[in-house]
Amino acid sequence: MNSHTVEKIGGTSMSDYAAVRNNIVLSPYHKENPYQRVFVVSAYGGITNLLLEHKKTGQAGVYALFANGVKDDSWKTSLQVLKQEMFSINAKLFGDGTLLKQANQFIGSRLDEAEHCLADLHRLCQHGHFSLGAHLATVREMLASIGEAHSAWNMTQLLCREGINARFVDLTAWEGSKQSGLDEQISQAFADVDMERELPIVTGYAHTEKGLMSTFDRGYSEMTFSRIAVITQAREAIIHKEFHLSSADPRLVGEDNVVPIGRTNYEVADHLANLGMEAIHPRAAKGLRQHNIPLRVKNTFEPEHAGTLITGDYVSDKARVEIIAGCRDVYAIEVFDQDMTDLQAKYDTEILEVIRRFKARVVTKDSNANTITHYLSTNLKTIKRIIQVLKQNYPEAEVNQQKVAIVSAIGSDMQVSGILSKAVAALAENQISVLALHQSMRQVDMQFIINEDDYARAIKSLHNCLVEVHNHGSAICLAS
Repeated sequence: MNSHTVEKIGGTSMSDYAAVRNNIVLSPYHKENPYQRVFVVSAYGGITNLLLEHKKTGQAGVYALFANGVKDDSWKTSLQVLKQEMFSINAKLFGDGTLLKQANQFIGSRLDEAEHCLADLHRLCQHGHFSLGAHLATVREMLASIGEAHSAWNMTQLLCREGINARFVDLTAWEGSKQSGLDEQISQAFADVDMERELPIVTGYAHTEKGLMSTFDRGYSEMTFSRIAVITQAREAIIHKEFHLSSADPRLVGEDNVVPIGRTNYEVADHLANLGMEAIHPRAAKGLRQHNIPLRVKNTFEPEHAGTLITGDYVSDKARVEIIAGCRDVYAIEVFDQDMTDLQAKYDTEILEVIRRFKARVVTKDSNANTITHYLSTNLKTIKRIIQVLKQNYPEAEVNQQKVAIVSAIGSDMQVSGILSKAVAALAENQISVLALHQSMRQVDMQFIINEDDYARAIKSLHNCLVEVHNHGSAICLAS
């Protein structure tokens, strides 16, 4: 194990360069010596949405317009809007002068090359022998890489201007011809990096022969970050976000009622990821966990705070709930069929295959003798397609859908007698109906399926009941 850390900076934080410089790179602890660290950076906030599509609303970016606009050139207009936005970011960072010209030339040339490539592909696919769909995964990877190249190049130049020996490490393989795996590419890129005298600024996107986005989609930078930490044998991996990993969403329960989670384990992080509240993608966390590399989640805007330390072996000293979290926009698809009895394994496999075909994410599921219900995080259009196929496959079954929300109590050790009854009673006292509930034998989480309109009240009532704050800023244990 070496003495350096590998640190990932999220897009919202990257958009505030002064905070990144003062609170992360030149924080009081590192002001005298900013080295022995590797920074893996995301694209500036909103840029990947313009390159691909909006992560939450689905509004089309360059990629989505190109993929769906076989007979129009609307993607070209979107690309010009993107270029102007990137140039505007450059102007705010560099002002007028030589560096601004260099910054615009760097990212402008990549955008121009991307436009030429897309135009050539568009023309090629007008011929019947070539299918656009066969190339879309590559197009998506190419466009995504531009965002991280932009932010990493800029940050490198800005730090160099301030006397720091920053080094731009481009893993996008933009001008490369050799296809390689992620680990091999990282090893080659860091072969001659001097951690004691250089500060590597690395693109969050890394090009690989198999493609990161096919597995991780927008979470690709976390995999790059994780593998760099593993391959370089980092002492610690750190993620800088614009918020703390807290006991609940402060917007729902109030900032005075939440506290940062000082310690937890990777299993808790997995449950958060399952709810769409990723501390880190589970596949990215796997390498860190296997190599005993601790992960720290810090708030960019509170550099003096130690943040949350996540390790593989941590278990709270006393049983307690650490976090109340959840997700909205969940659809329950219920398949009821009396012929299912004794054939559940067959039904389960077949239903999951349909869900997988439409790329819907399963948050959780439940079943009994003749009913299987899957709770899916996806859009209504996909839900309708899934239901149509299920009705065709099971013409005598009842297939129902309902929009719901999921609220979960999570902790590294929740083996507390009566905790489930306390939680249900707290929800009932607030007139919140529980549609379904799940508690595994591992005693690390409880999930409550509720009406979507009750989501905010459910989070608040469970946090009030199960997580209390004392003067030392940690969750009061539910067991003495």
